[in-house]
Amino acid sequence: MEKEEFCKRFVTHMIDKASFDHFDDGTMVLDYAEETAQTYWETDWQREMGPEECADADMSYWGDS
Repeated sequence: MEKEEFCKRFVTHMIDKASFDHFDDGTMVLDYAEETAQTYWETDWQREMGPEECADADMSYWGDS
């Protein structure tokens, strides 16, 4: 899978699963997803997990303090 497809699928999955458009600090989920997708792509073992699983893993920490 190419980087562009990985990032697109990551962002789409995160946006579809998020129950809100903005985080409490005002950051748009879309902006966060676009930035974060690239960090998962850059790490081989995370990239191998696939974009949807990476997005789910990242979202599992939302709300944790």
